[in-house]
Amino acid sequence: MIKYAHIIKDLPENTPFVGPETQERELGYSFAARLGANESIFGPSKAALRVMRYETRSIWKYGDPENYELKKEIALKHNISTDNIVVGEGIDGLLGYLTRLLISPGENVVTTDGAYPTFNYHVSSTGGRLHLVHFQDNRENLEELLAATKKNKAKIVYCSNPNNPMGTMNQPHNIENFALSIPETSLLCLDEAYCDYLSQNLIPKIPVDTPNVIRLRTFSKAYGLAGARCGYAIGPTHLVRAFNKIRNHFGVNRIAQLAAIASLRDHNHIPRIQKKVGVAIEKLSSIAIENKCIPIPSYTNFLAVDCLRDEKFARKVVIGLAKKKIFVRMPFSFPQNRCIRVSAGNAADIRLFSEAFEKVLNELK
Repeated sequence: MIKYAHIIKDLPENTPFVGPETQERELGYSFAARLGANESIFGPSKAALRVMRYETRSIWKYGDPENYELKKEIALKHNISTDNIVVGEGIDGLLGYLTRLLISPGENVVTTDGAYPTFNYHVSSTGGRLHLVHFQDNRENLEELLAATKKNKAKIVYCSNPNNPMGTMNQPHNIENFALSIPETSLLCLDEAYCDYLSQNLIPKIPVDTPNVIRLRTFSKAYGLAGARCGYAIGPTHLVRAFNKIRNHFGVNRIAQLAAIASLRDHNHIPRIQKKVGVAIEKLSSIAIENKCIPIPSYTNFLAVDCLRDEKFARKVVIGLAKKKIFVRMPFSFPQNRCIRVSAGNAADIRLFSEAFEKVLNELK
């Protein structure tokens, strides 16, 4: 009989997220509005779409295992060296590599309870021990994260800014001071998946050669390439080089690389998306208020809506919306689980959500 690794035997057979496709199969119908996965319904740049259409004829080729041209374009965007960049299969893939690089069984890792569950998933797969701190005022609690890191001598401390699932952020100077305070034996993993929705003055300034900080970015959100699975990390050269020991060198396919390059060269795309998302979040906030709920101020492409009850009620709202073919999600940790989370959508999506949300709330009274 085949024997699995000791760590694998003790892991649950699940995934961090139940996808909308899974729910559709269980429900027996398709969602009319897909507003739960924080995807960008506004799509990729037109330049990226043109490249993808044209390059399908060359899909027989492997992607460049060095991601050379893409790293050059990323380096131009951030005014850094390509030696400080590693490309991977989205942030999820990079988190898997990072935990594999640093975490041995029994070693400590610190994160926020209710933050990105895929990070926890990867830590568990290495046998790492997770230590969780609570949100404070719907934000990542930097003081508690730092205290827990020092107390537990954590190898990694994970922080997202702006954060998921609440959409809030810590001010740049607070993140900068947090990075400076991390013990040199710990690594700050700063997940900035949603930073492309921010103005430049809200993005922390952390020197790229800071030896114990790695910053994660993605093309899945504002760039609208979630299905292409492409992301990157910025960090010190010693850490970036280490990724080459374990990464899947053909992990990012050729079309994804070329689409990402085209996206970066289209300098008008992000400002356009920021405006569209801003309009959508404003409309969603108004809908929340009209229904006597509270919108949590968001710096992302989704809105957390406080339903002013408890987890059971919020779950009933999510289920009720699903029955009306509206896909949304909710945070899974207390007290954030009093909320539902709704992604920015187009005018038709928002109209459908508005109608269904009002009906569900009335049905639950």
